[in-house]
Amino acid sequence: MNKSKNIIQLIFLLGLGLNISCAQKDNSIQVPAPEDINYTTQVVVSDIDIPWGMAFLPDKSMLVTDKSGRLIHFKNGKKNIIAGIPGDLKVQGQGGLLDVELHPDYDKTGWIYLTYASKEGEGSGANTKLIRAKINNGSLTNIETLYKASPNTGRGQHFGSRIEFDNQGFLYFSIGDRGNRNVNPQDIAKDGGKIYRLNDDGSIPKDNPFVDKNGAKKAIYSYGHRNPQGMTKHPLTGEIWIHEHGPRGGDEINIVKKGANFGWPKITYGINYSGTTITKNKALPGMEQPLYYWIPSIAPSGMTFVTSSTYPDWRGDLLVGSLVFQYLELLEIDKGKVTRREKLLENIGRVRNVKQGPDGFIYVAVEGKGILKIIPKSS
Repeated sequence: MNKSKNIIQLIFLLGLGLNISCAQKDNSIQVPAPEDINYTTQVVVSDIDIPWGMAFLPDKSMLVTDKSGRLIHFKNGKKNIIAGIPGDLKVQGQGGLLDVELHPDYDKTGWIYLTYASKEGEGSGANTKLIRAKINNGSLTNIETLYKASPNTGRGQHFGSRIEFDNQGFLYFSIGDRGNRNVNPQDIAKDGGKIYRLNDDGSIPKDNPFVDKNGAKKAIYSYGHRNPQGMTKHPLTGEIWIHEHGPRGGDEINIVKKGANFGWPKITYGINYSGTTITKNKALPGMEQPLYYWIPSIAPSGMTFVTSSTYPDWRGDLLVGSLVFQYLELLEIDKGKVTRREKLLENIGRVRNVKQGPDGFIYVAVEGKGILKIIPKSS
């Protein structure tokens, strides 16, 4: 890419992450493939059906979740399967073993955090569960349940779920609306369609927005979400950014706000898969507008900011995986607006996740292939 980005990057470093009052759509922004492919890819971990989550350990080895229920520890070129996955895990539709994240002080605590579809609790079927555990001798130990959404349902869609810590050590995770859009997202007494915020031990922060609201789920931090499958911390502002699947059109990028209502399904830029209208409302008082939305839907999954000097042309940009179009999308952001889009890794396969590793390289999880590393040709 031949981009003059020094000024843009300076602006990014000084203040990227400002929210905007009006939603920004993408159909005025072209999505070209790069004219010059200045990178190659290398398969790092092969043969994973649906590599959902990635986390890098201090020794630079990698934990990878396979939706089928395998937790893989990849070290020294070998895949080791971690034993002790809880027996209540259920592979159901979009649910299974989902995200993995390390405690911010992993060196001291040894805690890892996992989300998965669990059949434990009220009702048949499953719902999203958050646990923490330690790894000893190749097995999960010290397993603690931190949150379990209820009730279970046999529906197979919209489990979420991503995990992220902010700069204060609070833990955020997402649960989708579980296919019950007319009930769950707008009701703070019900799980589903929410971003949750906990202390690292699963206790409720005293300043959560609904701790004093009778009947409310005290862990809720924001609501009115559809199915967030991307979550990352802004490298400078510390804000938690998410993206979430729309229906047919209306995938969104949002910056999580305390107590905010992001509107689903009362407002949306999407329509039903059948082509019929969900609602004519694109905005309503008291409901947040997305920072950005896609039409048509790209089916986003996974997201990360590029901060590494390994990719000078991409530094400060946001990377988002596309499931339906099978590429990695680069979003250039200036003053809280997407100013440019670019397709990377065209036709690579369904991109499930993307992370920047401690070595400065970008790692991409692709269904049916595994984990790929993007290597600039200059490297």
